[in-house]
Amino acid sequence: MGTPCYTAFSAGHLLAAGPLDGVLRAVKARYDAGDTELLVFADATGREEDFDLRGPLADVLARAAPAPERKGPGRPRLGVVAREVTLLPRHWDWLEAQPSGISAALRRLVEAEIKRDPAGERARRAAAATHRVMTGLAGDLSGYEEAARALFAHDGDAFAERVAAWPEDVRAYLERLSAPAFAVAAAR
Repeated sequence: MGTPCYTAFSAGHLLAAGPLDGVLRAVKARYDAGDTELLVFADATGREEDFDLRGPLADVLARAAPAPERKGPGRPRLGVVAREVTLLPRHWDWLEAQPSGISAALRRLVEAEIKRDPAGERARRAAAATHRVMTGLAGDLSGYEEAARALFAHDGDAFAERVAAWPEDVRAYLERLSAPAFAVAAAR
């Protein structure tokens, strides 16, 4: 897995893209210059990230650094994290009856579902990430709702038509994020 990438915008214009430290350097410089229309998105998920930009750049970068690995339940070296799951009693009964235990049964079920349609899963994630970014950057632009419908219908031509009049940087970013969603539809 590569280094996570981020993309920053200022008032609908691309400011920076790439690894977090480089993006934060550009965002911090704009923030210090008085820019208040800064948005940073995680490319993989489309989630808008919020960073505390106060103080010197070194402090900003330190606060944004990933938290140290937690010690405690689970297998941290494998990336295993204990979390809570809510199921119906019949689901717990079935899981408890599995020979390898509840956690192993859940892992097998999740892995089987991931392998069932990997291209479809990539398309679903791309559409969800694109929609999150689209809401943050273009939620008030003309054609937003129609573009969202085209995105979830996996209609690349209609999507491109709906976003054609949007700011160039916004359109280019959305087209890049949404490409896997439309690639699956084209292959089917």
